[in-house]
Amino acid sequence: MTKWLGLSALVILLDQLTKLIAVNSLALYESIAIFPGFNLTLLYNTGAAFSFLSNAGGWQRWFFIGLAMLISLFIVFWMRSLKKDNYWLLVALALVLGGAIGNVIDRIYLGYVIDFIDIYYQTNHWPAFNIADSSITIGAIMLIIDAIWLNQPAKDVS
Repeated sequence: MTKWLGLSALVILLDQLTKLIAVNSLALYESIAIFPGFNLTLLYNTGAAFSFLSNAGGWQRWFFIGLAMLISLFIVFWMRSLKKDNYWLLVALALVLGGAIGNVIDRIYLGYVIDFIDIYYQTNHWPAFNIADSSITIGAIMLIIDAIWLNQPAKDVS
């Protein structure tokens, strides 16, 4: 369990470090082109994914903190129940856990989540995101892959 929580801690550390660098290097809404299709743009998101509920009046902060804490507890208990050789699923859960806590830290201390990664094609921009969001997304994709392809019951060959 220690190495999986260590992976979550690494995600949290990278997330918070990159957010600190973004805040200290960019002004709010400032955009720096890195290469075509990729900018660094500092934004503050009071909502959830894709700024869902960002204009809800403030209650969403506490709702998202509570929801992320409940999900994080569920993930920790799930991880504890898994066999040690279930690496794929443990990595997926550790990534989701680290990302969730990384964004909760922002919500608790700032009231919003710091986003700074801006991916686009021509004039179409994906909503800005951060390392925590990326970790959650990768972990969720891994969970889907596990559920569909890797977690198949053994077939009876008799």
